[in-house]
Amino acid sequence: MAAHAPAQAAEAAASTGHGWRSSKMPDIKLLMWLFLASDCMFFGSLIGTYLIYKDRSLVGPYPLDIFDIPLTTVSTFVLLMSSFLMVIALHALRQNNIGGFRLWTSGVAFFGSIFLGFQIYEFRHFVDMGLTLTGSLFGTTFYVLTGTHGVHVAIGVLWLVSIVVASYIRPWTKKDDVYLEVAGLYWHFVDIVWIVIFTLVYLVDFV
Repeated sequence: MAAHAPAQAAEAAASTGHGWRSSKMPDIKLLMWLFLASDCMFFGSLIGTYLIYKDRSLVGPYPLDIFDIPLTTVSTFVLLMSSFLMVIALHALRQNNIGGFRLWTSGVAFFGSIFLGFQIYEFRHFVDMGLTLTGSLFGTTFYVLTGTHGVHVAIGVLWLVSIVVASYIRPWTKKDDVYLEVAGLYWHFVDIVWIVIFTLVYLVDFV
């Protein structure tokens, strides 16, 4: 009976469609962790570049001239609350509460869209104040760093919307939780990166 255990385990893994390996982690989840590890190094290089060059601009405006900390704090709070909603959405799906899963996943996408709205407003305000992409080292490194993060948020929003739409095309159950979990890993990573950016880019000059 014991001799058949490995074969039975392999059949069970294949039946889930998630490609489980000896690590007991689905392939799709393992790939996401590998992607996040590489993305962590990518953002690390962008943040490092910003910190190296931000005080070397020969022309303004400078961070102290343009940053609106209360406004950015509100947008940061919105993004952090979206991670909380993501946890609730995944819990709802695992409880087979499909209506709740759709509602809270849509809420995450909505909060992410609000954050993007704040960022677009902020960028337009900074441009009006003279901070452009090519006008100074500070402007270049700031827009590249925060803009890259904004692109990640936008990708996450589209991903979550596609998940909600897909759940109507092919009804989801709690067995599909790994797909939402992977999207959640990406979303939480984006939030953590923003906490680092908000601290090092926005707050450090005001402490």
